[in-house]
This record gives sequence, C-alpha cells and structure tokens, in this order.
Amino acid sequence: MLRKLTVFLLVLLLAFSFACKAKTTETTTVAEVTATPELTPEPMLDKDLAILYTNDVHCAVDGDIGYAGVAAFKQQLLDDGCYVALVDAGDAVQGDAIGTLSKGSYIIDIMNEVGYDVATPGNHEFDYGMDRFFELRDMAKFPYVSANFVDLATGETVLDPYAMLTFNGINVAFVGVSTPMTISTSTPTFFQDANGNYIYGFGQKDGAQGFYMIVQDAVNAAIADGADYVIALSHLGIDASTSPYTSSEMIENTTGIDVVIDGHSHSTVECERVKNLDGDRVLLTQTGTKLNAVGMLYITKEGSVSTGLITEVTEKDPDTEAYVAQIQAQFEDLLNEVVARTDVDLTIFEPGTDPAVRIVRNSETNLGDLCADAYRYISGADIAFVNGGGVRTSIAMGDITYGAIIKVHPFGNELCMVEATGQEILDALELGARVTPEESGGFLQVSGLTYEIHTYIPSSVTLDENNMFVSVDGEYRVKNVMVGGEPLDLTKTYTLASHNYMLKNAGDGYTMFQDNTFLLDSIMIDNQVLINYIVDGLGGVVGADYADPYGQGRIVAVEAAP
Repeated sequence: MLRKLTVFLLVLLLAFSFACKAKTTETTTVAEVTATPELTPEPMLDKDLAILYTNDVHCAVDGDIGYAGVAAFKQQLLDDGCYVALVDAGDAVQGDAIGTLSKGSYIIDIMNEVGYDVATPGNHEFDYGMDRFFELRDMAKFPYVSANFVDLATGETVLDPYAMLTFNGINVAFVGVSTPMTISTSTPTFFQDANGNYIYGFGQKDGAQGFYMIVQDAVNAAIADGADYVIALSHLGIDASTSPYTSSEMIENTTGIDVVIDGHSHSTVECERVKNLDGDRVLLTQTGTKLNAVGMLYITKEGSVSTGLITEVTEKDPDTEAYVAQIQAQFEDLLNEVVARTDVDLTIFEPGTDPAVRIVRNSETNLGDLCADAYRYISGADIAFVNGGGVRTSIAMGDITYGAIIKVHPFGNELCMVEATGQEILDALELGARVTPEESGGFLQVSGLTYEIHTYIPSSVTLDENNMFVSVDGEYRVKNVMVGGEPLDLTKTYTLASHNYMLKNAGDGYTMFQDNTFLLDSIMIDNQVLINYIVDGLGGVVGADYADPYGQGRIVAVEAAP
C-alpha cells in the first residue's frame, strides 16, 4: 500500500498545464523531490485516475467555467480513458439568487446532474437552517462526509467520516473535515436547542489538539478499512484568522493524509507541499471561488501524483447548460427587474486588483457604507453595523437589478434593532477588528459612528471554544469612537440596528447583544432594506456621496504608535 506519494510536474492532456510548486520552508527543487524512487502500490491502477475538485462555488453555476464546463471536462477525461471522480469541498449552495430562492435545492439538483461523487459541508451549507441542511443532504445523490461534525449528546458523527471509492482494486478514501469555525460563521443558534445549549459541534471542544486527534482517528480508520490513498476533503482554509484550524496546521499535526483538497478561504493554491507530523510532504490545493478554476488531482498507473488547476475550458456540456438554463428561467424575470440605479461603482474589492482582494473584510468601502446606512435609515437607529462577510459582491455603475441586490445580500437576514450600551458597542467594534489587517467576515462596516483601529496593538479579545466573544482582557485596538460627533459614552444606552444573524443569533461571535431589549425584531429582509434605502432615502439613485471606493472616512487604520 502506498503511503508516500511521488510528486512531479505533469503536463496534462487537453492542453492544460499542471504545476505542483514546492513551497516548503527549505530550498527544494523538483529534481530533488523526484530523484528518489518511492514505493509502488499493489495492486496498481490499470489506467490513470483523475479526481476533479471544486470548492466555494457559491452558486456561480454559469460563470467562468461553470458547472457545464466541469461536466464537459469530466466527460473528456472519461473519453480519454481515465477513471474520473468529482468532489466538492463545501460552500456550494449559498451565494446567489439561485441558492437563496430555492434554499439550496437548485444547486443540489445541478450537482446531481453533473455527477458529483463526494462532498463535505462548508459553513454556508448550514445557512438555511439545520433541518434544511438535512433535507439537502437527503436530496443529494452523493454522500456528504465530515469526521468532525458531531452530535454532542451521543458523541457520534452526524455524517460518515469518510467515503471510499474503488478503482481497479485501489481504494481512495475521502475524509471530510469541516471548519470548527462553522458555528460562528454560519448561524450559531442553528447548532443549539431551544434552551440555547449546543447540540452540535465541530471538534473544537477540546481545542486544537482535540480537533487534530479527531481527524487522525478518521484517517486511521480509513487506512484500516483498506485505503491506499487518503484524501482530506476539507473546508478549513489557510487564513491566519482561522488558526489553529487551518488546513496547513491540520497537516502539520497529523499523519497518513496524502493530499488535502481544501476550501473556505477562497485561496488559489495549485499545489503546496506541507510537512506532516512525520516530516513527509503532503500536497495541499484549493481552487479559489465561484468556479474561476477547477482542480485536478491526477494519479497515474505507476502511482505518481500531481495536482493543478484548470482555469478555462474549450467547450461546455450542452445538456448541463440546458439544465441550468431551465432552472434559471423559473425566476429570470424577477431577477432582471430594475429597482434602482447607481452613478458610481460600489465595491467590496481593492480597486484595480486581479485577482480581487476583499477589502470589505478589513477596511471601509463605499458599498459597506451604503449597506450600513440602509439599516440605520430604515430603523431610525443611532448606529448601524453590517458585517463585512455579509456584503458579498460589488455593484457596477448603472441600473441595479433585484438580482444584483440579492448577490450583495444573499443570506436572507432580517433587520433588528436593540438597545445597547456604549461598552457593548465598543466590545463589538473590538471583536470586528480583532485580526485587522487580516480578513474577517465579522469586520464591521458602520453607520452613525466613526472609529480608529490601532493595528500595532495586539488583540486581547478572548473567545470561547466555539469562537464566541467572551471579553477584552487588555488594551483596546479600537480607539476614538465618535457617535454623531461626540465621544462614545460607555455608560449610555444607544439604539443599534443590524440583522438577526448578529444581534439575535450571535453570528461571527457577537454574543454581547443577545440578551438586550429588542425594539425591532426581524422586520424586513436584508435585500429589501437596501432597496428601500436607495429608492426612498436616496431617490432611487446612489450618487456622489458614495463615489469614493474607500468610503467616507468612518474607519481609520493607525499602523504605528503616535
């Protein structure tokens, strides 16, 4: 049985070049890596195996490569005589109208049509509620797997920890790994009972070492079950803000995994080699997001392994295109309805960057300002917060359609307003700025106040095992908070508008508001809040007040001590 895999640069069929680039801490050349022959598996494959993989598609069913491109590439590999498997590393069912309007079912229908073999749930697979997740799982003609999605009452996994696919006697195990950040980055109450007790977990209860042990146990079980190759199908990501639960850290603290197909951070990683606990190199790969690329893990008959990314396809499968078009036609008129106009580009990205950098998660943007202003306008609150991770895409200058608004706010969150003390508001700002300048979906875009983030000050925010806010135990990074031109009064009670995800359900870890007095409780869906503000508050046109892509100066980063 092969436990150590030879890694090499593979120029693949169909004119796609695959490069496995070493990114180890020491200087390593491809020649050095491939010079020493490795063991050969017995029995051997009788033909090459191509494992196609996607992650963080977020409902981009027909953009860039699209599912029709995936289907065409899969069929071409089959026609060329390869074994083929197709897997997904999470966050497929949420992110655009086709997911929102069907609560994910249209995406499962399309994945069934394309012929997925295995998937692991990302945090956004739970965005329509736990009951709906189980319905989607049952609709899928492929298994969802996760070694660390656990029923806390029984201690048993909710899903199978792994799925085994067999090709000519060679067993390939796909071990599912879900981010322990799922509870705080989906809706925390979905994982609780009616009394607020957590009934589901993701291996975070015993900290990082407990999480690594859960993964190791699943890998060991797969090997004992006869796995010749162990592929971790993970939704962990590589962002520093998710440490100690990154895919790299998982590799460094486990053994027996051959390749990690990752998701969650929307990173583009063709092939990085990370040393595991035994010092063996494990391949790590991720495709980015929205089917900008499709990954391929390629195992030859001789047992050599490579990963790489397909960034374009020469043709798309017409049957899949027709299937997607038939679904889209059911709600096309609604999505194309023009609801407003903008005279400026409204952005969540660093202007002019390619690939795009999501600055809405670490700094102010004009679209962040607009969304926060919408909550404050509709509610009449003193202050409004919108989490950067809830503002999902930009709006180009010109007509604004209902579909474009749904792309900005695809979650279906609802406007709420609470009474909150100045201290609670300060704590919330501090939590949002905890990892700045790194990305955080909980970074706060604001209306009705301004503040500074002194990034040279280390964060002293304490989180519990579920990544929920507990306290600030040292100096605050957030300073000089001004409300209506006056310093924030920590003892004063303000009215604060946001949505149920944050205020009621402690999304992104915002626990400080759950017991507060609610003045408005889930009165309007988020995309309608934005539409009504533009139409009623701005006369139907977003104008020059929002022209600066970096916003109106509400959030200032201070990088060095005065």
